[in-house]
Amino acid sequence: MTDKTAWMIYGANGYTGRLLASEARNQGLRPILAGRNPAELQALAAELQLECRVFDLQDREASVQALQDVRVVAHCAGPFNATSQAMIDACLASACHYLDITGEVSVFLAAEARDAEARQAGVVLCPGAGFDVMPTDCLAATLKLALADATHLALGFDMQAGMSPGTAKTTIEGLGNGGLVRENGLLRSTALASDCRDIDFGRGVRHAACIPWGDVATAYVSTGIPNIAVYFATPKPVALLMRWLLNPLRPLLRSARVQDWLKQQVERRIKGPDEETRRQCRTWLWGEARNPAGQVVRARLETANGYDVTVHGVLLGVRHLLDYQGAGGYFTPSRLLGPRCIEQLPGSSQIVLS
Repeated sequence: MTDKTAWMIYGANGYTGRLLASEARNQGLRPILAGRNPAELQALAAELQLECRVFDLQDREASVQALQDVRVVAHCAGPFNATSQAMIDACLASACHYLDITGEVSVFLAAEARDAEARQAGVVLCPGAGFDVMPTDCLAATLKLALADATHLALGFDMQAGMSPGTAKTTIEGLGNGGLVRENGLLRSTALASDCRDIDFGRGVRHAACIPWGDVATAYVSTGIPNIAVYFATPKPVALLMRWLLNPLRPLLRSARVQDWLKQQVERRIKGPDEETRRQCRTWLWGEARNPAGQVVRARLETANGYDVTVHGVLLGVRHLLDYQGAGGYFTPSRLLGPRCIEQLPGSSQIVLS
């Protein structure tokens, strides 16, 4: 892999892919733009004066060929439970490091299951290199260092920015699955908003509901803490709506017809937050670790909006992997880039322990 110097953004014509490509160009980087929509890719490539490659991940031979001279791919084409396996297959076959911006638990688990393959190939697999899950993964790792014998970990975030079309579609796909926590080292399905608590994320106490966030997979790898739950700041009426209305409707929400209709509404109505909205919206994150003796350590962090965190988090990962000389395998962001790597991103505060 030492003779490879190129890197690629796959899904560059999507909402987050465009933000990433534009910021990379602003920083003097020259990624290859890739995806399966030739018209949109060629227009973006012409605008940014970058190379583009058009290929479909379902064409394995074309995918492997497209990555032959690529050292790192930043995979931005969701939903990742439908696209990540094919991209990881191509990366392993062509000795190309893999980053993505997923928050889907199934994708983290699938990538972790391929650790041995990645080690043998000398390829790094690091899903979740953006807002999902870099900031919370850093909080988890930092709390573990502060309280080595912690057995319980709670994480949470309070954010203002809206969703991109891709994030909205992923959220819709997860509605029928309910909640998810980790108990005694094992994943356990729960009802949506099965647990709620009041949390001071850093700008006053907010009501928060338990959600099936990716950290129930990644934080366990990063810390070994066997009990993990993640919370999202949401008004109490919304949490009650999730619990009492959406839970009974979960079988209906899983149906293909309803899923298709909801995704059509996303395509018509959601474009993603504009630059001014992203600039004004901040994110507050919180974590709490507890040990058997009852000791509690808390951590807080403030960052830019989730999309800016994702763009700069991926670029941090790309720069790291372009010069990487270590072993391959499955990594969480904190294991690859360090437990406080989030502090390196523009707009991020230091992690504060209390």
